[in-house]
Amino acid sequence: MHRMLRILRNVFAGPALLLTCLLVLSPSQGRAAAVDYSLAAGDVIRVSVYQNPDLTTDARLSENGNITFPLLGTVKLGGLAIADAEALIAKGLEQRGFVKQPQVSILLQELRGSQVDVIGQVNRPGRFPLETTSMRLTNALALAGGISPTGADTVVVTGERDGKPFRQEVDVAAIYASDGNNAANIQMAGGDSVFVNRAPVFYIYGQVQKPGVFRLERDMTLMQAVAAGGGLTPRGTLRGIKVNRRDAQGKLGSQPIALEASLQANDVIVVSESLF
Repeated sequence: MHRMLRILRNVFAGPALLLTCLLVLSPSQGRAAAVDYSLAAGDVIRVSVYQNPDLTTDARLSENGNITFPLLGTVKLGGLAIADAEALIAKGLEQRGFVKQPQVSILLQELRGSQVDVIGQVNRPGRFPLETTSMRLTNALALAGGISPTGADTVVVTGERDGKPFRQEVDVAAIYASDGNNAANIQMAGGDSVFVNRAPVFYIYGQVQKPGVFRLERDMTLMQAVAAGGGLTPRGTLRGIKVNRRDAQGKLGSQPIALEASLQANDVIVVSESLF
Protein backbone atom coordinates (compact mmCIF):
# COMPACT_ATOMS: atom_id res chain seq x y z
CA MET A 1 0.00 0.00 0.00
CA HIS A 2 2.74 2.45 0.96
CA ARG A 3 4.59 1.58 -2.25
CA MET A 4 1.48 2.41 -4.30
CA LEU A 5 1.04 5.71 -2.47
CA ARG A 6 4.61 6.69 -3.28
CA ILE A 7 4.06 5.88 -6.96
CA LEU A 8 0.86 7.94 -7.07
CA ARG A 9 2.54 10.88 -5.38
CA ASN A 10 5.39 10.76 -7.91
CA VAL A 11 2.93 10.68 -10.82
CA PHE A 12 0.45 13.34 -9.72
CA ALA A 13 2.63 15.74 -7.70
CA GLY A 14 5.64 15.95 -10.03
CA PRO A 15 6.62 19.05 -12.00
CA ALA A 16 4.35 20.35 -14.69
CA LEU A 17 6.84 19.50 -17.41
CA LEU A 18 6.90 15.84 -16.50
CA LEU A 19 3.13 15.69 -16.09
CA THR A 20 2.66 17.16 -19.58
CA CYS A 21 4.66 14.26 -21.01
CA LEU A 22 2.88 11.66 -18.89
CA LEU A 23 -0.58 12.83 -19.95
CA VAL A 24 0.00 11.45 -23.44
CA LEU A 25 0.68 8.01 -21.99
CA SER A 26 -1.77 5.46 -20.68
CA PRO A 27 -2.18 5.40 -16.87
CA SER A 28 0.07 2.35 -16.49
CA GLN A 29 2.70 3.86 -18.79
CA GLY A 30 2.62 7.13 -16.86
CA ARG A 31 3.23 5.44 -13.53
CA ALA A 32 6.11 3.43 -14.99
CA ALA A 33 7.69 6.56 -16.50
CA ALA A 34 7.63 8.39 -13.15
CA VAL A 35 9.13 5.47 -11.24
CA ASP A 36 11.78 4.77 -13.90
CA TYR A 37 12.92 8.38 -14.19
CA SER A 38 16.61 8.69 -13.31
CA LEU A 39 17.68 11.67 -11.22
CA ALA A 40 20.42 13.83 -12.72
CA ALA A 41 22.54 16.89 -11.96
CA GLY A 42 20.42 20.04 -11.80
CA ASP A 43 17.16 18.30 -10.84
CA VAL A 44 15.33 19.83 -7.86
CA ILE A 45 13.63 17.37 -5.51
CA ARG A 46 11.66 17.41 -2.25
CA VAL A 47 12.47 14.58 0.15
CA SER A 48 9.88 13.78 2.83
CA VAL A 49 9.88 11.20 5.61
CA TYR A 50 6.48 10.10 6.88
CA GLN A 51 5.69 11.46 10.38
CA ASN A 52 9.04 13.31 10.41
CA PRO A 53 8.28 16.78 8.97
CA ASP A 54 11.54 18.18 10.33
CA LEU A 55 13.40 16.01 7.80
CA THR A 56 11.57 17.46 4.78
CA THR A 57 14.25 18.80 2.46
CA ASP A 58 14.24 20.70 -0.84
CA ALA A 59 17.51 20.15 -2.68
CA ARG A 60 19.12 20.51 -6.08
CA LEU A 61 21.39 17.71 -7.24
CA SER A 62 24.95 18.96 -7.64
CA GLU A 63 27.13 18.36 -10.70
CA ASN A 64 28.22 15.12 -9.02
CA GLY A 65 24.61 14.07 -8.43
CA ASN A 66 24.77 14.70 -4.66
CA ILE A 67 22.40 16.32 -2.16
CA THR A 68 22.86 17.20 1.50
CA PHE A 69 20.24 15.53 3.70
CA PRO A 70 19.69 16.03 7.46
CA LEU A 71 21.36 13.41 9.68
CA LEU A 72 22.98 11.69 6.67
CA GLY A 73 25.08 14.46 5.19
CA THR A 74 26.06 14.01 1.54
CA VAL A 75 23.99 11.44 -0.34
CA LYS A 76 24.64 10.53 -3.99
CA LEU A 77 21.34 10.17 -5.87
CA GLY A 78 22.43 10.97 -9.44
CA GLY A 79 21.65 8.15 -11.84
CA LEU A 80 19.18 6.46 -9.49
CA ALA A 81 15.52 5.88 -10.26
CA ILE A 82 13.20 7.70 -7.84
CA ALA A 83 12.20 4.49 -6.08
CA ASP A 84 15.86 3.50 -5.63
CA ALA A 85 16.74 6.95 -4.27
CA GLU A 86 13.91 6.67 -1.74
CA ALA A 87 15.16 3.26 -0.67
CA LEU A 88 18.75 4.54 -0.31
CA ILE A 89 17.76 7.37 2.04
CA ALA A 90 15.44 5.10 4.01
CA LYS A 91 18.22 2.55 4.44
CA GLY A 92 20.62 5.22 5.70
CA LEU A 93 18.13 6.54 8.27
CA GLU A 94 17.33 3.06 9.53
CA GLN A 95 20.89 1.71 9.65
CA ARG A 96 22.08 4.70 11.67
CA GLY A 97 19.20 4.36 14.10
CA PHE A 98 17.57 7.71 13.39
CA VAL A 99 14.15 6.46 12.18
CA LYS A 100 12.55 3.04 12.53
CA GLN A 101 11.09 1.68 9.29
CA PRO A 102 11.23 5.08 7.55
CA GLN A 103 8.84 5.76 4.68
CA VAL A 104 10.65 8.12 2.33
CA SER A 105 9.01 9.97 -0.55
CA ILE A 106 10.81 11.96 -3.28
CA LEU A 107 8.92 14.40 -5.48
CA LEU A 108 10.41 16.04 -8.56
CA GLN A 109 10.15 19.82 -8.40
CA GLU A 110 12.20 20.71 -11.50
CA LEU A 111 13.80 18.63 -14.22
CA ARG A 112 17.06 20.14 -15.39
CA GLY A 113 19.59 17.36 -15.93
CA SER A 114 17.70 14.55 -17.67
CA GLN A 115 16.73 16.34 -20.83
CA VAL A 116 17.70 16.01 -24.46
CA ASP A 117 17.90 18.75 -27.10
CA VAL A 118 16.61 17.97 -30.59
CA ILE A 119 17.52 20.71 -33.05
CA GLY A 120 17.88 21.28 -36.76
CA GLN A 121 15.56 19.95 -39.45
CA VAL A 122 12.77 18.53 -37.25
CA ASN A 123 9.14 19.56 -37.07
CA ARG A 124 9.18 20.68 -33.41
CA PRO A 125 12.74 21.46 -32.27
CA GLY A 126 13.17 21.89 -28.54
CA ARG A 127 14.26 20.40 -25.22
CA PHE A 128 12.49 17.28 -24.01
CA PRO A 129 12.64 15.30 -20.74
CA LEU A 130 13.88 11.74 -20.75
CA GLU A 131 10.69 9.96 -19.74
CA THR A 132 12.39 6.66 -18.89
CA THR A 133 15.88 5.26 -18.55
CA SER A 134 15.46 3.39 -21.84
CA MET A 135 14.63 6.25 -24.22
CA ARG A 136 16.17 5.68 -27.66
CA LEU A 137 17.13 8.03 -30.46
CA THR A 138 13.97 7.33 -32.42
CA ASN A 139 11.88 8.17 -29.33
CA ALA A 140 13.62 11.57 -29.04
CA LEU A 141 13.00 12.28 -32.73
CA ALA A 142 9.34 11.34 -32.29
CA LEU A 143 8.98 13.84 -29.44
CA ALA A 144 10.30 16.50 -31.83
CA GLY A 145 7.66 15.60 -34.41
CA GLY A 146 10.00 13.56 -36.60
CA ILE A 147 12.50 14.66 -39.23
CA SER A 148 11.12 17.34 -41.56
CA PRO A 149 11.03 16.84 -45.34
CA THR A 150 14.16 18.97 -45.63
CA GLY A 151 16.07 16.89 -43.06
CA ALA A 152 18.85 14.43 -43.77
CA ASP A 153 18.66 10.70 -43.07
CA THR A 154 21.81 10.89 -40.94
CA VAL A 155 21.74 12.68 -37.57
CA VAL A 156 24.50 13.56 -35.10
CA VAL A 157 24.20 12.75 -31.39
CA THR A 158 26.56 14.47 -28.96
CA GLY A 159 26.85 14.34 -25.19
CA GLU A 160 28.85 12.54 -22.52
CA ARG A 161 29.36 8.88 -21.72
CA ASP A 162 31.31 7.82 -18.63
CA GLY A 163 32.51 11.39 -18.18
CA LYS A 164 34.00 11.60 -21.68
CA PRO A 165 32.79 13.57 -24.73
CA PHE A 166 30.56 11.48 -26.98
CA ARG A 167 29.73 11.98 -30.65
CA GLN A 168 28.11 9.56 -33.06
CA GLU A 169 26.58 9.84 -36.51
CA VAL A 170 23.52 7.65 -36.91
CA ASP A 171 21.80 6.61 -40.12
CA VAL A 172 18.17 6.77 -39.03
CA ALA A 173 16.84 5.12 -42.19
CA ALA A 174 19.12 2.13 -41.59
CA ILE A 175 17.58 1.57 -38.14
CA TYR A 176 14.29 0.62 -39.74
CA ALA A 177 15.95 -1.51 -42.40
CA SER A 178 18.03 -3.59 -40.02
CA ASP A 179 15.60 -6.50 -39.49
CA GLY A 180 15.15 -5.69 -35.82
CA ASN A 181 18.80 -4.94 -35.10
CA ASN A 182 18.55 -1.76 -33.03
CA ALA A 183 22.23 -1.37 -32.16
CA ALA A 184 22.29 1.92 -34.09
CA ASN A 185 19.23 3.17 -32.20
CA ILE A 186 21.39 4.41 -29.36
CA GLN A 187 20.12 4.97 -25.84
CA MET A 188 19.81 8.63 -24.91
CA ALA A 189 21.36 10.16 -21.79
CA GLY A 190 20.71 13.39 -19.94
CA GLY A 191 22.32 16.37 -21.65
CA ASP A 192 22.45 14.74 -25.10
CA SER A 193 21.89 16.84 -28.21
CA VAL A 194 20.48 15.49 -31.46
CA PHE A 195 21.23 17.56 -34.56
CA VAL A 196 19.45 16.91 -37.85
CA ASN A 197 21.25 18.58 -40.72
CA ARG A 198 19.66 19.74 -43.94
CA ALA A 199 19.40 17.00 -46.56
CA PRO A 200 21.91 17.13 -49.43
CA VAL A 201 20.64 18.64 -52.67
CA PHE A 202 21.50 18.82 -56.36
CA TYR A 203 20.77 21.44 -59.00
CA ILE A 204 19.51 20.83 -62.51
CA TYR A 205 19.24 23.42 -65.28
CA GLY A 206 18.87 23.61 -69.02
CA GLN A 207 16.44 21.64 -71.14
CA VAL A 208 14.28 20.03 -68.41
CA GLN A 209 10.64 20.69 -67.56
CA LYS A 210 11.24 21.77 -63.95
CA PRO A 211 14.73 23.18 -63.44
CA GLY A 212 15.70 23.97 -59.85
CA VAL A 213 16.99 22.52 -56.59
CA PHE A 214 16.00 19.01 -55.47
CA ARG A 215 16.67 16.71 -52.56
CA LEU A 216 19.43 14.20 -53.32
CA GLU A 217 18.03 10.79 -52.48
CA ARG A 218 20.25 7.92 -51.45
CA ASP A 219 22.17 6.37 -54.40
CA MET A 220 20.37 8.67 -56.82
CA THR A 221 21.55 8.37 -60.43
CA LEU A 222 21.84 11.02 -63.11
CA MET A 223 18.87 9.51 -64.97
CA GLN A 224 16.73 9.73 -61.82
CA ALA A 225 17.78 13.34 -61.37
CA VAL A 226 16.56 14.17 -64.87
CA ALA A 227 13.25 12.49 -64.02
CA ALA A 228 13.00 14.55 -60.82
CA GLY A 229 13.35 17.64 -63.01
CA GLY A 230 10.26 16.60 -64.95
CA GLY A 231 12.12 14.99 -67.83
CA LEU A 232 13.48 16.55 -70.98
CA THR A 233 11.86 19.36 -72.90
CA PRO A 234 11.15 18.68 -76.60
CA ARG A 235 14.45 20.34 -77.34
CA GLY A 236 16.49 18.50 -74.70
CA THR A 237 18.85 15.57 -75.13
CA LEU A 238 20.46 13.02 -72.84
CA ARG A 239 23.64 13.21 -74.84
CA GLY A 240 26.43 15.35 -73.50
CA ILE A 241 24.89 16.12 -70.11
CA LYS A 242 27.52 17.91 -68.01
CA VAL A 243 27.88 17.81 -64.25
CA ASN A 244 29.65 20.61 -62.43
CA ARG A 245 31.26 19.10 -59.32
CA ARG A 246 33.93 20.08 -56.82
CA ASP A 247 36.87 17.74 -56.35
CA ALA A 248 38.58 16.81 -53.06
CA GLN A 249 40.54 20.09 -53.17
CA GLY A 250 37.36 22.13 -53.64
CA LYS A 251 38.08 22.98 -57.27
CA LEU A 252 35.01 23.19 -59.48
CA GLY A 253 35.10 21.27 -62.73
CA SER A 254 32.69 20.21 -65.47
CA GLN A 255 32.56 16.63 -66.69
CA PRO A 256 30.23 14.23 -68.50
CA ILE A 257 29.06 11.21 -66.47
CA ALA A 258 27.07 8.09 -67.34
CA LEU A 259 23.30 8.13 -66.87
CA GLU A 260 23.53 5.30 -64.35
CA ALA A 261 26.29 7.00 -62.32
CA SER A 262 25.49 8.16 -58.80
CA LEU A 263 25.30 11.86 -58.00
CA GLN A 264 27.05 13.71 -55.20
CA ALA A 265 25.79 16.47 -52.93
CA ASN A 266 25.70 19.92 -54.58
CA ASP A 267 26.18 18.56 -58.10
CA VAL A 268 25.00 21.01 -60.77
CA ILE A 269 23.54 19.23 -63.82
CA VAL A 270 23.29 21.04 -67.13
CA VAL A 271 21.08 19.43 -69.79
CA SER A 272 22.01 20.56 -73.27
CA GLU A 273 19.80 21.42 -76.22
CA SER A 274 19.67 18.91 -79.06
CA LEU A 275 21.33 20.05 -82.27
CA PHE A 276 18.92 18.10 -84.43
